[in-house]
Amino acid sequence: MGYTVCKIAEIISGKILPGGDPGTEIRDLLIDSRRLIRPEGTMFIAIVTSRNDGHQYIGELYEKGVRVFLVSKNPTEISGSEKREARSENLATSLPRYLATFIIVDDTLRVLQHLAAWHRRQFDIPVIGITGSNGKTIIKEWLCQLLSPDLNVIRSPKSYNSQIGVPLSVWKMEKENELAIFEAGISQPGEMEKLEAIIQPVYGIITNIGHAHDVYFASAIQKTDEKLRLFKHSKLVVYCSDHELIDRCVKFCDPNRTFVPFSWSRKKDADLFVKEVTKDVNKSVTNISVVTKTGEEFSFSIPFTDEASIENAIHCCALILAMKEENKSEKRKAKSENLATSLPRYLATLKERFATLAPIAMRLELKDAINRCSIINDSYNNDFNSLSIALDFLVQQNQHIKKTVILSDILQSGMDKNELYNEIAALLGSKGIGKLIGIGRDMNKYSEKFLMQKNFFYTTDDFLLHYPVSSFQDEAILLKGARIFEFERISNALQQKAHETVLEINLDAMVHNLNHYRSLLGPGVKMMAMVKAFSYGSGSFEIANLLQFHRADYLAVAYADEGVELRKSGIHLPVMVMNPEEHSLDTLLKYNLEPEIYNLNILSQLEEAVKRNQASGQEAIRVHIKLDTGMHRLGFQEDEIDGLIAHLTGSEVARWRGSEKEGSKIRNSEKRKAKSEIIEIQVVSIFSHLASSEDPAEDNFTREQIVRFEAMSSRIITALGYPVLRHILNSAGISRLSEAHFDLVRLGIGLYGVGANEGEQQKLRNVSSLRTIIIQHKKIKKGETIGYNRKGKAKTDSIIAVIPIGYADGLDRRLGNGKGKVFIGGKSVPIIGNVCMDLCMVDVTGMETNEGDEVVIFDDLHPVMEIAKAAGTIPYEIMTGISRRVKRVYYHE
Repeated sequence: MGYTVCKIAEIISGKILPGGDPGTEIRDLLIDSRRLIRPEGTMFIAIVTSRNDGHQYIGELYEKGVRVFLVSKNPTEISGSEKREARSENLATSLPRYLATFIIVDDTLRVLQHLAAWHRRQFDIPVIGITGSNGKTIIKEWLCQLLSPDLNVIRSPKSYNSQIGVPLSVWKMEKENELAIFEAGISQPGEMEKLEAIIQPVYGIITNIGHAHDVYFASAIQKTDEKLRLFKHSKLVVYCSDHELIDRCVKFCDPNRTFVPFSWSRKKDADLFVKEVTKDVNKSVTNISVVTKTGEEFSFSIPFTDEASIENAIHCCALILAMKEENKSEKRKAKSENLATSLPRYLATLKERFATLAPIAMRLELKDAINRCSIINDSYNNDFNSLSIALDFLVQQNQHIKKTVILSDILQSGMDKNELYNEIAALLGSKGIGKLIGIGRDMNKYSEKFLMQKNFFYTTDDFLLHYPVSSFQDEAILLKGARIFEFERISNALQQKAHETVLEINLDAMVHNLNHYRSLLGPGVKMMAMVKAFSYGSGSFEIANLLQFHRADYLAVAYADEGVELRKSGIHLPVMVMNPEEHSLDTLLKYNLEPEIYNLNILSQLEEAVKRNQASGQEAIRVHIKLDTGMHRLGFQEDEIDGLIAHLTGSEVARWRGSEKEGSKIRNSEKRKAKSEIIEIQVVSIFSHLASSEDPAEDNFTREQIVRFEAMSSRIITALGYPVLRHILNSAGISRLSEAHFDLVRLGIGLYGVGANEGEQQKLRNVSSLRTIIIQHKKIKKGETIGYNRKGKAKTDSIIAVIPIGYADGLDRRLGNGKGKVFIGGKSVPIIGNVCMDLCMVDVTGMETNEGDEVVIFDDLHPVMEIAKAAGTIPYEIMTGISRRVKRVYYHE
């Protein structure tokens, strides 16, 4: 459904600025300039948050063809730091007089929510709202699998459940839809009321209550009550009464609620009693039997045995049965009657559909593949919205110029197939995809719509038989297939083989941490992200790609070769090199890396390197001056500042003097003429390092450092005569010392999920999880020894498990002999004997374990701080010590 600009302005009470075409029909809403699919029919909404301002991307989007903008600032008033570059500045100020159409409002986010709520009210169809701490997305996807064969279902893409994600999801409702399913997530009090007005659910499910976002609520009761506000005007809400907190809040928190509660339980009387749950682990099947209050019994099986899947499946079953009962007793309006008549027919096949529920790909995984390729595996579900999300992740992979998509037919889209494949072709084209491999009858039928290099096969077997996988070379490959096409077979053929120990890096958690620290900064303060030491063990270009996509201002590495790797992988952000070595200076200049200058010797060496590399084409050599304010490591001390200033401003060498407007910049023609004689040094930043930013007991010394830094840097900036960035804060300092943010801050360990104190830690998300498996069991008799030097000794008859991780992988030797522990099935087990190079042994006596069972070294529930404490070290050492031979898997949730 489309609305004209005039109609949208009327709905939201916005003012259309002169110029452009108010009759333009809008179908798509865009809030992120990086995710533009096609400009025609798109309205960009310039949302302002504590971390970003969408108005600064107006010029960029205009150049890409977008012509309609919803703004809260008149474009002629966009100024200074809000504009990105000269070309965009000129364009932005001329937009109202050109071809763009602007609607101006006071708050673009509030208006987006209002517009989506208005759009929702145009539909008289049942809407299911789902909230809770865990399971929302899986329940939503499973309900779609169970109901979509009978009804045209619209649902939230992936986990679009936020203050922005919900309105964008609801906007996708079309007149053909017969049922809608939306999930809602909140992190602070007062948020759910806004989402309720947008979703307006008729039916609801609340899954469970976990500890996420506890820091923002006074109590668990307050958080539960906030989530239940989603159902303020609902007719019926399903929940598990075994969750006592939810049960109590449903019954007692708000007497004014009008919804009918529908409870299910495995322990006590409820509207739906779970009579029996039996697991067949060998067949990976769980059989479930439930009984309604009227005595009607229903049994079904699911192809999963984990407790979370069992609970999610019962939620789905309970809602469907509750909807059936509600529709028996109440005649609904036209569209709802379709639901009422569909459900009884549907129940005859419900058992069959539960038995074939497909696993949900909750994350996009990035892994190394054969022939220097990277593979993104999203082979469990396939619809148009999730394809768009996966393509965005593919496009971020700058380490490969070539981008390839292996795509199956898209099933049960609810769209006309000709229109659907037109949309897919346009989407792939807009993302610059160079090669497509299509698998399925529909992909073959509509193959002419795709204009890139392409190959088509009817089945996955045909592809594996006739397409040589060895032909994939130096490319990023996205696997996107419906479950029945078994794309995991393609993934197995393409993946680079590695041993069973894996470090998983949650990229969404990293973005969360980045945005947390950004939210603490004042206007105009820039962010430098530390990616030295292989990004604290997390990876190189994989992390840099993410930070570049999310618009970090600077990256910092320890040595030039780290920066070169980033440049070769398509990273174009400015990169500071903290330890420039004389032998690396030529390379540093070649790849446009920016050295830290900590004494006159390295500055002189740099000048000599510049003389040797006059053909490099750089207009200025950008450097960062390091001051020693009390750390007493690298940097100029106070008594060396005069010498530094004299060197930087000396007449023997031509220096960078700032802007042309100030009359001190050497003109381009003069530069070309005197190229062999001049060296241009631009001091980009001046910085220092705090010795104890995380320790409140050392705050007096820390503040002395800050005062000293301000005085020393001011002397240099005054002498240079042009603006220079200043920075002194690391992760701990960002949160603790807001008065010293200056112009830029350096985010290091906090980016990777390690906070300076308990309060900070609660606001961060864990990024890395180190896992392995059991590869063998051993029965050990009392008195026998385990491992090198016979350090491990069995005190009783014991069972040990051998796991393939050792000190060559980064498992610290100090963790041996019972000092360290790992986790199997959620239980801690001690490491027995010395840690070997490639293996270690753990005591699993009294536990039921099997070869192949997962073993956790650290993860969300068992943070890296614990293992660091056991080893008598700090998290930095544990994280940076994880060997590169350990396979890294990067994923988006």
